Amino acid sequence: MLLQFLLVFQASGVTVTEDVVTVFNEMKVRKAQANEDEKKKRKKAVMFCLSEDKKHIILEEGREILQGDVGETVEDPYLHFVKLLPPNDCRYALYDATYETKETKKEDLVFIFWAPDSAPLKSKMIYASSKDAIKKKFTGIKHEWQVNGFEDIKERRTLAEKLGGSSVVTLEGSPL
Repeated sequence: MLLQFLLVFQASGVTVTEDVVTVFNEMKVRKAQANEDEKKKRKKAVMFCLSEDKKHIILEEGREILQGDVGETVEDPYLHFVKLLPPNDCRYALYDATYETKETKKEDLVFIFWAPDSAPLKSKMIYASSKDAIKKKFTGIKHEWQVNGFEDIKERRTLAEKLGGSSVVTLEGSPL
């Protein structure tokens, strides 16, 4: 079992699809001249999973929040994002956090590695060993967060602490 773990952990050989890189680049670049329609189509949060054959990291269909959903069909994007996380399996995610510190308003992408304690060991091993493959594609990410259960992520204050500690006063427009 230990040898099996070490072999998987050394190098999973998992590759990242171009769709994943495209989504990351679209989320990273904010167009100042974007019209309202383009702004609504921007992704607020997106999830990535392993393909069926466990060889590729892919965009998980239907597991995203668009900027246009915020306020229309999604009241609190952060809580909605937390509800998208599968309770018994691992995922990677990007969350576009909007927050204010005592000095300024900010937007930052947060890379989240979701590995709940209830996920199967094999899933945790392959996701952990493949994390570097996706991280290498996400150049310029300032915030990385490994989360091992809903108790670690359900409170918006925990994300605020990752973003700027006690200097963060609002997250997604709501005071902390």
